[in-house]
Amino acid sequence: MSDSEDWRAKTVRRMNQFHAWRAARAKPATGFVSQPEPKSIGSFARGRQLIAGNFLFAGFLIEAPNTSIWDLDAPSSAFVEELHGFAWMDDLAAVGDINARTRVQGWIEVWMDRYARGTGPGWTPDLTGRRLIRWINHALFFLSGRETKVSNAFFQTLAQQTIFLSRRWQTASPGLPRFEALTGLIYAGLSLEGMEEHVSPAVTALAHECQTQIDVEGGLPTRNPEELLEVFTLLTWAASALSEAGKIAEEAHLAAIDRIAPTLRALRHSDGGLARFHGGGRGTEGRLDHALAASGNKAAPGEELHMGYLRLSAGRTSIIVDVAPPPGLESSFNAHASTLAFELTSGRRPLIVNCGAGASFGPEWRRAGRATPSHSTLGIDGFSSSRLGPKKIIGGHLREYLVDVPTDVRLERRVSEDGGGFVAGHNGYMRTHGLTHVRQIELSRDGRGIAGEDTLATITAADEAQFDRMMDRLKLQGIPFQVRFHLHPDVDAELDMGGAAVSMALKSGEVWVFRHDGRAKLSLERSVYLEKTRLKPRAAKQVVLSATAMDYATRVRWTLAKAQETPTTLRDLEMDDETLS
Repeated sequence: MSDSEDWRAKTVRRMNQFHAWRAARAKPATGFVSQPEPKSIGSFARGRQLIAGNFLFAGFLIEAPNTSIWDLDAPSSAFVEELHGFAWMDDLAAVGDINARTRVQGWIEVWMDRYARGTGPGWTPDLTGRRLIRWINHALFFLSGRETKVSNAFFQTLAQQTIFLSRRWQTASPGLPRFEALTGLIYAGLSLEGMEEHVSPAVTALAHECQTQIDVEGGLPTRNPEELLEVFTLLTWAASALSEAGKIAEEAHLAAIDRIAPTLRALRHSDGGLARFHGGGRGTEGRLDHALAASGNKAAPGEELHMGYLRLSAGRTSIIVDVAPPPGLESSFNAHASTLAFELTSGRRPLIVNCGAGASFGPEWRRAGRATPSHSTLGIDGFSSSRLGPKKIIGGHLREYLVDVPTDVRLERRVSEDGGGFVAGHNGYMRTHGLTHVRQIELSRDGRGIAGEDTLATITAADEAQFDRMMDRLKLQGIPFQVRFHLHPDVDAELDMGGAAVSMALKSGEVWVFRHDGRAKLSLERSVYLEKTRLKPRAAKQVVLSATAMDYATRVRWTLAKAQETPTTLRDLEMDDETLS
């Protein structure tokens, strides 16, 4: 990080603290315009864990019974941000008993005492917006039985945060952070007496962000499905709050909701979870369905691409493929080298997955999760289809963005009487090896069979020359590559047919069999499944086809099919294991 970048980050922090301090001197809110109604949904299980003193944030668990949440020795900045965002209030409110209320009341009062004068790390526009939403959502839960002195301090701090947001929301990074800031400002302006003047400017600003950040496909520049869900949730909350106050959201705001809804449906697997690409996870349980229902939009996804992803579905099977270039520039700080990777779900059981984002397990896991070998696609040995560049300050944080990304990703849809599929290719290995990766996948009409082909090929004479140079460098030994198929941890996989196939059993009772054309070496190797709600990576397996490119075109063919004895329909009664480990 350069001295100038460090200076800019420090300046932003100091200005945030200054404006927070100034806002504390403003006229306080006198009460609520109307009784707040909670809109956010928490987890009863996580709430019980908090009451027991088990603090799980950002992949770290601190066991500290009878300890204030503000007295914890935070292991990371992400841990601190989750504390000051107060999303954990949703979980305690889901429990709703006296013990949960006591925690909420005590921890909010300590926060007001320590940080309300503009100190601490929580005074950023996105965290303040997130915190305001929760404080207002669960205000009655907090205020029950509180003395007038505490209630007055609470409203004073609410007004302070509102005024702070009115002055600093522009400094939030475009995308989710700015949507959080503006939604919090609208929430507060509508809910608090004396804060109404902030509503109209925030509504206009939110509509502008919808126009500039939500594209015609209903997607975000980051191409992160889970982030899109969070933005969609905020937009529906803001629209609902405006409607309840007798106001109407601007046309651009409502149009963005209508664009996003079918995109999220396209990115939802048949098990209800989101496709895990570009730093996103499956989404909080129930959040997607609740947000879609709240939006009132019932539009089904069309045949077009959605945020750069292609969806194939038939029978009980859904496949979602990344068929667009990775996010560019500052939008790539969480992006992965996942071009042409896919995920496959059968019924409510994930089968083929990507490893996921490892940020909650530390920087090394984060880097590993972003690399091509952590995705279900082809990768050349020692290379990713996109590479990580030098660290830069992005959104006030030191982050790595992608460079040397595929610039040309082409797609052709195919439909036949037997099913549907696609052929796609990208040039992510052209500069280094002169090779283009072409992937073809076809899904049968009944969803019981998938046929795939992965090709590494030169396209032009210049590509052939680059391939020859690489071959010379490798002393004509060829260019090793692997086609990886990462399996969900719940999949029970084993080599079969004397090592010529892999049998994969799901908890539903379904059995899938993987085969190939024999041009590659088949192996079943260790893998990991990265979930931010877990304490450590989950052990998993991966099917790997290893081969060597010796010519200007090298092909590997493979199939994935349900075993004949697997019924077409079945009742999936096996319960998921939600235990954190």
